[in-house]
Amino acid sequence: MPRLMIVKTGDSFTDVIRDHGDFEDLFLAALAPMAEVGRDLTLTVHDARTEGVPPLPAAEDGVLITGSHAMVSDAEPWSEALKPWLVEARDRGVAMLGVCYGHQLMAAAFGGESGYHPDGREVGTRRLRLTAAGRADPLLGALPATFPAQLTHSQSVLSAPPGAEVLADNDHDPFQALRHGPRQWSVQFHPEFSADVMRAYLAHQREALAAQGEKPEARLAAVAPTPEAGGLLARFAERLALTPSVA
Repeated sequence: MPRLMIVKTGDSFTDVIRDHGDFEDLFLAALAPMAEVGRDLTLTVHDARTEGVPPLPAAEDGVLITGSHAMVSDAEPWSEALKPWLVEARDRGVAMLGVCYGHQLMAAAFGGESGYHPDGREVGTRRLRLTAAGRADPLLGALPATFPAQLTHSQSVLSAPPGAEVLADNDHDPFQALRHGPRQWSVQFHPEFSADVMRAYLAHQREALAAQGEKPEARLAAVAPTPEAGGLLARFAERLALTPSVA
């Protein structure tokens, strides 16, 4: 039975945790339908900040790397320690999906660059575009050619790692989704976020958005459910459960 490890890299805001759950809780809730239909998949959570580098997964296992309020460019010791672990896991063929911080960390680990976006933060329900590679991708290819997703980030992947395929972009960020190998993906958006969680994040970022010339109330009014993007987690887990060794 394959195992899917959620590597926790941060905590959400106190009110978000109270009302909706922390990052790992949102991932677990999104993956709950897998258990309801009887898929053979064991879920675990590992906090890399307090528990250190996780044990290296077996080749048939999978890893989800969560978002964080930390910044990859700050190079915190726990985060830097994950980089060679990610490289070894990728080389072993472990299925991987990085989200937000996880996306930026994977890119940095594999030879790209992550840091503050020159145009500032991107927050709210935004539309993304699949590239030609994205439309053909076995994971992201199930999404519409353009689709809404929940985003909240001030850092981005600034340059993709050598050999990575760009799967999705938008006018703000040319690297919204990347494929790093046969079973290794990362996305800047948050497939685990509901519209309510997105609204809670916007409430925390009104001043910062206004300071960069945006209209926070307009962003709040534009928040909408993103079921297509939200289905990405279950599709990743289903591929792992049904075909753990297939690229």
